[in-house]
Amino acid sequence: MSGNLVCVGIGMTLGAHICPIAKSYIQEADVVFSGVSNGIVELWIQEMHNDVRSLQQFYSAGKSRNITYSEMVNAMLTEVRAGKKVVGAFYGHPGVFAYAPHRSIELARVEGFDAKMIPGISAEDCLFADLGIDPGKYGCAQFEASQLMFYQRKIDTSAYLILWQVGIAGDQSLEKRSTSKAYRQVLTDLLAEDYSLDHQVILYEAAVLPIDTTRIEKLTLAEFLNAELSQHTTMVIPPSKKMQSNDVILKRLAELDSALQE
Repeated sequence: MSGNLVCVGIGMTLGAHICPIAKSYIQEADVVFSGVSNGIVELWIQEMHNDVRSLQQFYSAGKSRNITYSEMVNAMLTEVRAGKKVVGAFYGHPGVFAYAPHRSIELARVEGFDAKMIPGISAEDCLFADLGIDPGKYGCAQFEASQLMFYQRKIDTSAYLILWQVGIAGDQSLEKRSTSKAYRQVLTDLLAEDYSLDHQVILYEAAVLPIDTTRIEKLTLAEFLNAELSQHTTMVIPPSKKMQSNDVILKRLAELDSALQE
């Protein structure tokens, strides 16, 4: 089976985050599929290879993203089956909030082809750096905003809460590119069960082009309702209470320490 597939991450900021091995795979491929939506970023990828095909062609208004993702997978695997060295180049980390890379690699391996993923600097990495957050200090929970709404999840308000894709929160159709204020109200009401409406939150968007300004907008949970959002907007909710010690576990650990010293 001569065809193979490598899905690489190009990072978030144009030209600044790509690692040498990802760039090498792009340059040595037979065909490269671009999973980026910014035209300037795509032109940059085209400078590394003469056969770059955009996966954005599969998106259209009112079309389910599930159909779009399946078409992306089929496009890449068609070339793999033809015996070509195929690279899928995606924003950030190709395994983070990206269905097509995971599914393509899974199916390629099932069919006997070599397939792997090369990590990249993700929006999460940029977020921790830009906001000065250490996820190990208080802990950190992350959810896709709609997932938090659709399922019964427990929120630990002593840890950071990161909600991805708040601009399309509540979309069950997988067809919308944004949802209205009414949907945002449902998310706000859900969060208000654990946080006060005057609790400060942060809206974050990583820079894609070197000339872009990183969005770090601080506002209250109540003000979120009228904020300007895009598909890439992330909400970061800092802890609202202190961590509570687990005295039962601490006592057991102290007993173990004491026994080891005897």
